[in-house]
Amino acid sequence: MLDLPRPEARAAVSACRRAYLIEEATGATDTVALLRLSKAGVEVMETVITSRSRTAGAALSDIVLPNGTVIATVVRDGQPTAPEPDMRLRPGDEVLLASHQATEQDVQSAFQ
Repeated sequence: MLDLPRPEARAAVSACRRAYLIEEATGATDTVALLRLSKAGVEVMETVITSRSRTAGAALSDIVLPNGTVIATVVRDGQPTAPEPDMRLRPGDEVLLASHQATEQDVQSAFQ
């Protein structure tokens, strides 16, 4: 007998992982602010850059983001890094974004 997780469980686990990454990157006080944004309809999303990502090696200023989307932070080697226009993404970078319009699929399409 196999007990498969309900579909909403996958979304909950993903949300918990993002919350952990955000808290790790920004600290608890900023996490509360981001959670308030979530209640206001701003979605916090994550994408991980791999060696196969088309944005690996690209400068942040060269990436066309979905409308209403900003890069909140880039977690590199476990450390949050302030996003600068000339910063080049590397495999292993975790990019945290905030958007009030884009979907997770829009974000993945922009980076992967």
